[in-house]
Amino acid sequence: MPNQLIAVVGPTGTGKSDLGLALVEALALRGTTAEIVNCDSMQFYRGMDIGTAKLSVAERRGIPHHLLDWLEIRQESTAAEYQAVARPIIEEIQRRGVTPILVGGSMLYIASVLNNFEFPARDEALRAGLEADLIEFGARELHNRLAAKDPVAASRIDSQNGRRIVRALEIVTITGEPFAAALPETPEEWQPSIQIGLLAERAVLVPRLYQRAEAMWQNGLREEVESLIPAGIRDGKTASQAIGYAQALAELDGSLTREQAIEQTALLTSRYARRQMSWFRRDKRISWLDFVREDLVAAALELVI
Repeated sequence: MPNQLIAVVGPTGTGKSDLGLALVEALALRGTTAEIVNCDSMQFYRGMDIGTAKLSVAERRGIPHHLLDWLEIRQESTAAEYQAVARPIIEEIQRRGVTPILVGGSMLYIASVLNNFEFPARDEALRAGLEADLIEFGARELHNRLAAKDPVAASRIDSQNGRRIVRALEIVTITGEPFAAALPETPEEWQPSIQIGLLAERAVLVPRLYQRAEAMWQNGLREEVESLIPAGIRDGKTASQAIGYAQALAELDGSLTREQAIEQTALLTSRYARRQMSWFRRDKRISWLDFVREDLVAAALELVI
């Protein structure tokens, strides 16, 4: 079979990493070698393990994983940079006769690889002004500005995600058009791909996400975040806002109790999963599989072959 790009996408907590591993092993039994390319934007960061559900080296089962731990905690993560880094890696894997499997749920990052579109240039002066407004007026006020300029973009961005709101406002202001980096209704493929989506009923997924938030604290998320403070997590525009990490920092600062931090993490993760499903469902190229079905791996392998 050709070394065609495969993507495993869907909301957080549906077992995308596990399915990616299982697909590599199932393909190996059929004589096809595959490797995984990470597309979880928080798993890019070295040291952010527990709160991102990053597979340990042992859990990777000897399967090559690309773009894990490639950013320092202070660096800003952008979809434009990811596009520039991930595509050459995917092409290099294919040149070796190996099948790349893109795994993750970071919506714009996945779209930046799978679809043909260009990111508008930055305007540093404009961006600095917007970031100053973010500090002075807060994310919600800037979200209201975005909603007035581009309601569609505003509906797809969390009203508390100041970094994403600033970037959207920057693009809208520069181009005078709607948020150009949003997934178009009829996207043009960068290259042919097979997209497998893990479908999740909220009645099943939400309790699972609450249990996962509790498990993160039990497994030492607070201590992990505390250990990352000397490395500069407070200064990282992306890392410091990650769900779970922001709440653990708030607990360390005394503005949230442990119980409040866990509850807020679970609630925000649930909202994020809802936005992920809304985003991915617009893409008619995705073949959906229920993430709890017993024959999930066999069904995914059938889609691939």
